[in-house]
Amino acid sequence: MNQAEKEQYLREYSLLKNEGKPFFPYAVAKDSMMAVIVMIVIMVLSLLFGAELGPKVNPTTTTYVPRPDWYFFFLFEVLRVMKNVPKFTPFATLGVPTLCMIMLFLLPLYDRNPERLITRRPIALAAGLATIACIAFLTYSGASTGSPNQVTLPPPSGLSASQRATFTAGEVVVGESGCLGCHVIGDNGNNGPGPPLTHVGEILRPGAIASTLRNPTAPMPSFKGLATQSPKKFENLVQFLSMLQ
Repeated sequence: MNQAEKEQYLREYSLLKNEGKPFFPYAVAKDSMMAVIVMIVIMVLSLLFGAELGPKVNPTTTTYVPRPDWYFFFLFEVLRVMKNVPKFTPFATLGVPTLCMIMLFLLPLYDRNPERLITRRPIALAAGLATIACIAFLTYSGASTGSPNQVTLPPPSGLSASQRATFTAGEVVVGESGCLGCHVIGDNGNNGPGPPLTHVGEILRPGAIASTLRNPTAPMPSFKGLATQSPKKFENLVQFLSMLQ
């Protein structure tokens, strides 16, 4: 923008400003009226439908999975993705939100474009659409993420009644043992640091699976204690994994 364009802009801005209304009391009155309407709507909805946040916490359960509110799903997904690399976890929890807030507060300093029409601000338009798309994708991913301590994989077809019972019992053992904290089974679990187990039965035989569970590679914990204390649970776990084909 050259000096002549700048002076013309200031003249037009001064004329438009004189034709307008002051912020107080006009804009303040409108904002206050809208705030009152929003509060009334919230109170009416609370009275009609209640304000239940969820079931009461049961400290004895081992299957409860805390989930954030829907508007925090995108941050939840960022943390879940970066959880596989522990050194990036502080950046996901503190760095990303803080950096975004700083960029928002500094927006008037680095965006000096005098244009107000969004179609004439391609960089701002692209940045805004990219941000909305990223948040929408991460929100959907976070909302559709399966439970980290529950397998929802249907039993393979062709199993007998006893095999289906073993499959279901093995699912429970997997959920209780925390396997999904490092492995993916179907749509549940974390993709790493352990390999996906959705088709592990095609790769390893039951004997090899049992041997791996007893003497795993670090950082995977050993299931030797489970095999000694609860051999039935250990056998259900081995048979369940061997059926994943």
